[in-house]
Amino acid sequence: MLLGCIADDFTGATDLANTLVRQGMSTVVLLGVPSADFRAPSADALVIALKSRSIPSGAAVRMSLAALGWLQDAGAVQFFFKYCSTFDSTDAGNIGPVAEALLDALNESFAIACPAFPTNKRTIYSGYLFVGDELLSESSMRHHPLTPMTDASLVRVLQRQSSGNVGLIPFNVVERGADAIKHEIEKLKHERMRMAIVDALTDQHLFAIGAACADARLVTGGSGIALGLPENFRRRGALKPAAAGLLPQIDGHAVVLAGSCSAATRRQVAYMNERCDSLMLDPLGLARGDGAASTAVQWAVPRLGQKPVLIYSTSAPEEITKIQTTLGRERAGELVERALGRIAKELVAAGARRLVIAGGETSGAVVTALGVNGLRVGAEIDPGVPWTASLDDRPIALALKSGNFGGDDFFLKAFNSLAQRPDSR
Repeated sequence: MLLGCIADDFTGATDLANTLVRQGMSTVVLLGVPSADFRAPSADALVIALKSRSIPSGAAVRMSLAALGWLQDAGAVQFFFKYCSTFDSTDAGNIGPVAEALLDALNESFAIACPAFPTNKRTIYSGYLFVGDELLSESSMRHHPLTPMTDASLVRVLQRQSSGNVGLIPFNVVERGADAIKHEIEKLKHERMRMAIVDALTDQHLFAIGAACADARLVTGGSGIALGLPENFRRRGALKPAAAGLLPQIDGHAVVLAGSCSAATRRQVAYMNERCDSLMLDPLGLARGDGAASTAVQWAVPRLGQKPVLIYSTSAPEEITKIQTTLGRERAGELVERALGRIAKELVAAGARRLVIAGGETSGAVVTALGVNGLRVGAEIDPGVPWTASLDDRPIALALKSGNFGGDDFFLKAFNSLAQRPDSR
């Protein structure tokens, strides 16, 4: 193993793995910190997927340090802390606290922070994060039910979360390439900066940033920044040509479970509602204990087949506000996640083997309910979202989609690509 990665949610883990596979690194995602005696399949990169994005920062730090310790024992050469390309967090964390804890554990003084993902229209200029043409604080992320992002200045956001000083590597440095970025990193270290946001507008910037981090023990950012890391190992002769991204052929019934309420997922659900059988889960009904999850399973089982069925809790922001006011933010989320996890488990028992899951928290709940402990990563469906196969004797095909990712037709596109893909073995 060359690269050991820690992701703060499950969809982010597969997003990162997808980037590494596209750059020629065979990659396995492990769901949670494995036991000390667990033997992971051979791979160039291992990604440990945590459910740590929205939990208290102390718990996120403990989980992340446990993951780091396992990756160190497994022999990783370089380490990567992956978070969302929209920097999902609060003033209390968890990006800053986790990054600083990892630096301390590695006895390192500095790390970059770069969530840019230009392919999905996340770019950084003068330290400000843009989603498409909008500042982060003016995008739909300002309404996120768990981590509303109301400040587009990532330097300010990260500084509020961090005990050390946070600087900036600006566009005019990044534009000059890897050597200029390395020089700026050394300058910031001399100025006792602990971390620095890095501007990036294009994939070429990400490749340059990755090259500049060849000797860094810890890199932090979104999946985009991983574009430039594999070449560092290839340049040293450590990364050999290999067939990355091959998955077994998996047949079975098709299911979509959507818990995300992002703008992209709302469009995807609306698109699917017109093209397949679908059922909406009511969080208030779940709270009343009226058997909504059992009803959903009973509704879905006779409809299972090659054509996907959709079960979703996705709602508009104003409806989410009403539900959270009644139930509380955490309870509302937990009810939906638990229900979708249970539904997934029962539908798999009924023959579903191809599942698309929308939302990071939902994905975590589903794979936990299914008892999946690891994933091999295959071909990309849309930028940031690959198909994966569980590490089981009878694998399940899973596409774990970040709420914000994918085109309106993503759900149908995913199943069509799985049926037609040439990468199976």
